[in-house]
Amino acid sequence: MKGFQRDDFLLSLCGLNCGLCPMKVSGHCPGCGGGAGNQSCAIAGCSLKHGSVQYCFQCSDYPCAKYDGIDEYDSFISHRRQKGDLRRAEEIGTSAYGDEQREKAELLRRLLSDFNDGRKKSFLCLAVNLLELPELRAVMAEAEAEGLARLPLKDRSAALASKLRAAAEKRGLELKLRKKPARR
Repeated sequence: MKGFQRDDFLLSLCGLNCGLCPMKVSGHCPGCGGGAGNQSCAIAGCSLKHGSVQYCFQCSDYPCAKYDGIDEYDSFISHRRQKGDLRRAEEIGTSAYGDEQREKAELLRRLLSDFNDGRKKSFLCLAVNLLELPELRAVMAEAEAEGLARLPLKDRSAALASKLRAAAEKRGLELKLRKKPARR
């Protein structure tokens, strides 16, 4: 969007974790306000009208009607944590939240490098987005202790996916994008 600029390319204006998004990981999107390739965004336009806030929680109108039902369905990235992640960034500060997101992004890079069998990129992005850092650290420690890295790629990918699903199930999460039903 013309005139919309930001410095944080990990957490978007509206609370999506751009650094954990399959589109950003693949190099198809620079992230919210990242310049070339950045798509037109109604929320970015809204930010410009409200003093160019960097995060929606900084707007006096937040949460506005744009957030009604925003977490009901997903696109190519999960929207389930959008409002919660904005709340966390506001509570602990954007710098501390950025540190958490950088650690998650680094974990994701490691997972994609060592455990992606060519069919797990979106799944791994979703898992890192939805699970908390302590859960992800525990899964990684367990995988390391069990020597998953020594397994053939297909086997280690499946074993790690199983561990991530088990961690998600403990919290009642399903590691699957929730697509909006087709209109009839």
